Amino acid sequence: MARTRTTKAKPDEARAVVRHVWIAPRKVRIVLDLVRGKSVDEALAVLRFTPKRASSVVSKAIRSAAANAEQNYDLKQDQLYVAEAYADGGPTFRRWQARQRGRAFEIKQRTSHITVVVRERE
Repeated sequence: MARTRTTKAKPDEARAVVRHVWIAPRKVRIVLDLVRGKSVDEALAVLRFTPKRASSVVSKAIRSAAANAEQNYDLKQDQLYVAEAYADGGPTFRRWQARQRGRAFEIKQRTSHITVVVRERE
C-alpha cells in the first residue's frame, strides 16, 4: 500500500521523519496508534510509560516535529496535536541461518520509516 508523499509541510503543520529504524513497521504501528490524535504533551506522557522499544524512537520524532513547528512556523507548543503518524517499511536486510540437513532459512530484518505530522488545534 503506497502513500503519496508531499514534499513540503503546509504552513499550519510541521513534520518529522525518522528513517531506517531497526524495528519492524508492524511493531512501530502499535505504538503510533496509541498517540495519534492526542496533544503533544499527552502523547509524550503516554510514551514515557509504554514498555515498547519503539516508544523512545516515536517520542523523539514527536519532539522533533514539535520543535520544527515552533522554530519554522511559529506555532505554539501547547496548542499542537499529533495529526498524522504512520510507519512505512524501509529496506529489508536478509541473512541466512544454517539449519539441519544442509538447509538454510532466510532471516529478514525489517526496518521502518516513521513520519509524524503535528498541527495546531483550532
